[in-house]
Amino acid sequence: MTALVRSASLTGFIEVATSCGLDPHALAAEVGLPRRCLDEPDLMIPTQPVGQLLELAAARGREPAFGLRMAESRRLSNLGPLGLLVRDERTLRDALEVLVTHIHMHNEALSVRVEQVGNLVSIRVEMGASPGTFRQASELVVGVTFRVLSVFMGAGWQPRLVCFTHRAPADLRVHRRVFGRAVEFGHEFDGIVCNASDLDVPNPGADPVMVRYARRLLEQSPGKRPRDSARVRELVVVLLPRGHCRVEVVAQHMGMDRRTLARRLAAEGTTFSAVVDKVRRDLLGGYLKDGARPLAEVSDLLGFSAPSAFSRWHRNQFGIAARSRVNQP
Repeated sequence: MTALVRSASLTGFIEVATSCGLDPHALAAEVGLPRRCLDEPDLMIPTQPVGQLLELAAARGREPAFGLRMAESRRLSNLGPLGLLVRDERTLRDALEVLVTHIHMHNEALSVRVEQVGNLVSIRVEMGASPGTFRQASELVVGVTFRVLSVFMGAGWQPRLVCFTHRAPADLRVHRRVFGRAVEFGHEFDGIVCNASDLDVPNPGADPVMVRYARRLLEQSPGKRPRDSARVRELVVVLLPRGHCRVEVVAQHMGMDRRTLARRLAAEGTTFSAVVDKVRRDLLGGYLKDGARPLAEVSDLLGFSAPSAFSRWHRNQFGIAARSRVNQP
């Protein structure tokens, strides 16, 4: 199934591309996107060529912060009815719950997870591709998430940390301008870490009447409930590095027993093990891409009980030893 995204995700592309001396419509055509996707915000277009478009523009324009520059001009209204609902929620915590539940209506390949440990909250975004594959899209999404948080917290607010899985670019001026100095690259996930107390600050602009109106708009929108396999994938991505990725745990998170989950996945032509293996393969490419992570760390991140279990899985999946994929000095 091809994942789709609203063409509003390309808001700001024309301006940034033009400032880099590029022809934005020609670039869109080059990756197979319709020219009008840059002018009409509500078209549903494939996510894969969108990611390719941002990477192509960054390379041609020699602008490593291309996606992040697009994020600088984003407003909640770019999210359509979802933005209206987020804007008028009572607290940031309520707004994030809305994003977690409904973000698939804006981007079918994107998932958002909010995890709290003590007084720290991690807001993780997952693009449905290997970490680092589309770094411009990752920076765009994290930048937009930061903009959403800033609407509630005020322009001077700073998170505890902004995280990216890819390597740092040579020039960090745009990142510092947008996020401040708390930016870390080569991290386990893409997202933002903030204080838990930030999520419960009242929103002075909250409007319960508009919330009810926006909810009705969302109910009338054509966006559909994500497939069970997509929901399983989202949970697997979160649970793997914790070592808790078992079918009964995932089923419990989804409010069903393991047999019901197995039946639903079978109806979609897949199994829990197949979804887990696919997630591991997708994540593995990003973890090994830079050659900076020890295999023992990669084994932990992929949820294996021991490096030997990871090695057996890798040989079964790819027919070669995991160590042979790492560039040795």
